[in-house]
Amino acid sequence: MRLSVISDTHGHVNLTRPAIRMFESLDVEVVLHCGDIGSMAVVELFAAWPTHFVFGNCDENLEEFAAAIRAAGQTCHGLFGDLELDGVRVALLHSHERRRFRETIESGDYRLMCYGHTHVAAIDAYGDTLVVNPGAIYRASPHSVAIVDLPAVKATIIEL
Repeated sequence: MRLSVISDTHGHVNLTRPAIRMFESLDVEVVLHCGDIGSMAVVELFAAWPTHFVFGNCDENLEEFAAAIRAAGQTCHGLFGDLELDGVRVALLHSHERRRFRETIESGDYRLMCYGHTHVAAIDAYGDTLVVNPGAIYRASPHSVAIVDLPAVKATIIEL
């Protein structure tokens, strides 16, 4: 299974479109959005895939936003997602809650952890956990996303 990971779109539809085209070209099956979504217009761009969203520190009106994401046929996990995809346990968060971020890494409960917030792309290993930050779509140079192949848990950062 091929996952695409994106973060920090901050409501910028025009900046998000190149990522959508990249995901189409790479035949991704599932999208993970690591927070700071910014608007329903961004959510609508992901209609072609099952997409899992978590909220970031800049997302507002969370209950209404969560209901709208669900109404669009997507999955909203609030501030923390605990998923199993292709037999791999995945944590999804924004990382602005630093304590939860550290505890998730240190728990050893996840084979893959995807996060945003820093606007800096990174792939790191902590024990058996691969920790992936796709970078950001807004306020990043370059803009970037990540692709993760499961169940191998191999990640690549792609600059847009």
